[in-house]
Amino acid sequence: MASMSKIKGILFDYGGTLDSRAQHWSEIIWQGYCSVNAPVSKELFREAYVYAERFLGREPIVKPNWNFIELMHAKIDIQAKYLESNYGCAVDNQPFVDAVAKYCYDKARECVEESKLVLDELKENYQLGVVSNFYGNLKTVMADFGVLDYFKCVIESAVVGIRKPDSEIFRCGVNALNLTADEVLVVGDSYEKDIVPAMQIGCDVVWYEGVGWETQANDGISVKKVHNLADLRKTILVTLN
Repeated sequence: MASMSKIKGILFDYGGTLDSRAQHWSEIIWQGYCSVNAPVSKELFREAYVYAERFLGREPIVKPNWNFIELMHAKIDIQAKYLESNYGCAVDNQPFVDAVAKYCYDKARECVEESKLVLDELKENYQLGVVSNFYGNLKTVMADFGVLDYFKCVIESAVVGIRKPDSEIFRCGVNALNLTADEVLVVGDSYEKDIVPAMQIGCDVVWYEGVGWETQANDGISVKKVHNLADLRKTILVTLN
């Protein structure tokens, strides 16, 4: 485990950490469904969510120049077609897809604007990077939200060919910052995909614990933990200074 006094760089997870207040994105998309009173149970939605994620992982349909709303349009469209063709849910239509995609885009922009409060202070004294499981368009998404320039590196699974929880993706981030693992702090919302692999290579960690896909357990291992953006800001800035 790294000594916090040695920290020179910080690697953030992106999706779920900087763009959703540590809520798993399935929860936000579900909120979007609820906002338009979609005739879909949460159980069926979760099934459609998994189907769409696996489809996007299998079929390289996401373009590098897509921003977040374009990505969400693709996701919701895949989910809607699955729900209507398999269960007869009346959601395979453009107004539904547009409304849910816009809901998600607006929520992400709101959350990223809050994250900038932390990034504005940290960038003055620390090298910042992102390590994320994403679809090949993360730099476009971050540029659209105005945060790309905060980061020295963006390590994206679809680009480097390594996915969390493989710890090597975090090693890529450490190397891109030109630091050693004990000089890097990792901040993420997933215990299994962010915290464990980062600790395995010797980074220090802050677990931004929120609403996950399922209940997360840390196996009794003591880690620094926060539950909201204000605590995240205080923990990083106070602990590192």
